[in-house]
Amino acid sequence: MTVAVAVDPDLRHHGDAEVAPGLVDLAVNVRADAPPPWLRAVLVDALDASAAYPDPRPARAAVAAAHGRDPAEVLLTAGAAETFTLVARALRPRRAVVVHPSFTEPEAALRAAGHPVERLLLPAPGYRLDPAAVPADADLVVVGNPTNPTSVLHPAADLAALARPGRVLLVDEAFADTVPGEPESLTGRSDLPGLLVVRSLTKTWGLAGLRVGYALGPAELVAALAAQQPHWPVSTPALAALTACTGPAARAEAEEVAHQLTAHRAVLLAVLPPAVEVVADPRSSFVLVRVREGARVRERLREHGWAVRRGDTFPGLTSDHLRIAVRDPETSRAFASALAETLDPNITTEEVR
Repeated sequence: MTVAVAVDPDLRHHGDAEVAPGLVDLAVNVRADAPPPWLRAVLVDALDASAAYPDPRPARAAVAAAHGRDPAEVLLTAGAAETFTLVARALRPRRAVVVHPSFTEPEAALRAAGHPVERLLLPAPGYRLDPAAVPADADLVVVGNPTNPTSVLHPAADLAALARPGRVLLVDEAFADTVPGEPESLTGRSDLPGLLVVRSLTKTWGLAGLRVGYALGPAELVAALAAQQPHWPVSTPALAALTACTGPAARAEAEEVAHQLTAHRAVLLAVLPPAVEVVADPRSSFVLVRVREGARVRERLREHGWAVRRGDTFPGLTSDHLRIAVRDPETSRAFASALAETLDPNITTEEVR
């Protein structure tokens, strides 16, 4: 595990850039189908209320209740990614460290705001975080849990060990609700100094286009971030979704979806061709794999009608890495068959390694 000064992958490349008409989308880690009917009804009703300016108070209260927090510790955002921009605008870190491979928007936002960034590159094949590897004088540390794209779920105790006075510890939990029981979530840890937990509704509920998320942290930090937002930053339909999706019934449904996802991921892992190396221990709605000549394989998959996420735009990964979204078993089996057709039949998993 090493700390390195960043160099140049395309941090603004995301899975949606891989998708095109006619392709089966395994590149974007968002629920493949539309929002459930009850949520669609909530959004339709919210349109009728959209003539008035948005009122964030019910949504803030609902999020606070769901996580046992004070409403002053809740920041509502136009998508979880907005939090990274707000952090970059509100803070003046002396030493910002981003743990990679991970979602690249936090680093991109920090760099766009003129902050220097160091990368803590986690080692293959496990991509596990060692808290001792984080520089003691880092005053901003960013880590994902579960981490995109490795699908690794870090122990909550390891992340909590990074919190200390004088440091903002930003934990990106955009995929936390894809893990049954959310066992390593830190959303309830208001006792940890400087902890800012970022959450998203877009993955489980199929709401990427609505742009809706939130963050939980100390009230003074939340206020500093909110001061960087324009008036009415979250739309009325997005606020309605926040209120609805953080209620007890919706949280119970999300738990059922997470269990279903676990079963669907097991099918995907079971049907992947032998020459495909599954990286780390996947626990979320996507898996990271490594294949020989990954760039060629990805292009051939497109020719066969499949879109997967390239890995070489994530610091610490290469063009042989591909991220695959978990879908229903029928889709996974069809994908595995197409993937097998793109691979050299003489290559084994050991040779990939």
